[in-house]
Amino acid sequence: MADEQAIADILNEIRPEFDFAAARNFVTAGMLDSFDMMTLVSELDAQYHIRIPGMEIVPENFENLASILALVERCKRA
Repeated sequence: MADEQAIADILNEIRPEFDFAAARNFVTAGMLDSFDMMTLVSELDAQYHIRIPGMEIVPENFENLASILALVERCKRA
């Protein structure tokens, strides 16, 4: 089961210098760039045994922990 803390842990491995729990928008705050998003997608795919389609890899799906969790849950149902 995916939860925000598990996603935050993955994000902290990718970019340990940021506090993802406190941020509102990771992309506009400069906390995640396109390379980081691809790394995160790979980690989420592996951890949750899902496949995130390319059309879902857009900044709106990576704004905060809730939007990433929603993306994972959508992909789990697909």
